[in-house]
Amino acid sequence: MIKAGIIGATGYVGGELARLLNYHPQAEVAVLASRSGDGGLYGAVARNFKHTDYVCCGDKIEEVAEKCDVVFLALPHGEAVKTVTESVLKKTKIIDLGADFRLKDVAVYEKWYQTEHTAKNLLDEAVYGLCEINRESVKNARIVANPGCYTTCSILSFYPLLKEGIIDAESIIIDAKSGVSGAGKSPDNLYCDTNENFKAYKIASHRHTPEIEEQLSYAADEEVVLTFTPHLVPMNRGILATGYARLKKNVDYTEVKGVYEKYYGKEYFVRLMDEGVFPETKWVRGSNFTDIGFALDERTNRIVVVGALDNIVKGAAGQAIQNMNILFGADEKTGLDYVPMSI
Repeated sequence: MIKAGIIGATGYVGGELARLLNYHPQAEVAVLASRSGDGGLYGAVARNFKHTDYVCCGDKIEEVAEKCDVVFLALPHGEAVKTVTESVLKKTKIIDLGADFRLKDVAVYEKWYQTEHTAKNLLDEAVYGLCEINRESVKNARIVANPGCYTTCSILSFYPLLKEGIIDAESIIIDAKSGVSGAGKSPDNLYCDTNENFKAYKIASHRHTPEIEEQLSYAADEEVVLTFTPHLVPMNRGILATGYARLKKNVDYTEVKGVYEKYYGKEYFVRLMDEGVFPETKWVRGSNFTDIGFALDERTNRIVVVGALDNIVKGAAGQAIQNMNILFGADEKTGLDYVPMSI
């Protein structure tokens, strides 16, 4: 059994990690930790776990690492760099669900996150854990940087098109929507402020932008600079990203579908839609799937790509467990092979 620990277990993502790991046949929840943990029952804080006897302890990583084969860090940005050390990595593997190890360029990280990166010595070995693209690199990693939710959806949507040179790398626009849970447990997300409301936020300044650009630049083998605009919609969970790009080649639907099949045809957790069918958030809710559909607009010489995923599962906890499965040689579907919720 894989002994797993979660630091940040009382947040949305930490709670989803605990829920999914609870049913994982090859893993056990060895430690649930949070800054406020005092040795009391986890179910007293996370009431959906009231029937369990899990205990929530303090978040001292050296102590957690002693008990675990892998530790998930469900922490705000700027915390993992203070937490992960060479000493910790000699004891356990780390899957960081924050942003601290996602960007290779320290200057870019410090600019967008407005904080100093204090673990620069570990950046080179951290692997960006987008499973469908970096699977082989994940297998031998000590630190896995679990991608963000907007980024996972956006990168998977455009990666094959850039890899095959079908679109202009300078023409990409991504218009994305997220459920309220994507913003975390914040007093800014009160019912009265989010219900019956739909808003764009962090226009031209969202921190996922450089992450999307960096990974798509690897695919294009040239610098990608794009426009990314996020929106908050009044639903609990889900990401829907609609992307636009100018075509470089005269292609038809069958050719483009063939490109997506080349990269994702054997990927269990990427579902390609039939022609004329476009993803909806309800089709992936509660699952580790990413759905992708597209249409060609001959009038504007553009492609429109639509991607959807559950921001708490494939966009966070589910992908982290998929990375854990890869790290320990388990079938990637283990503990994640759930049919999405219908309502």
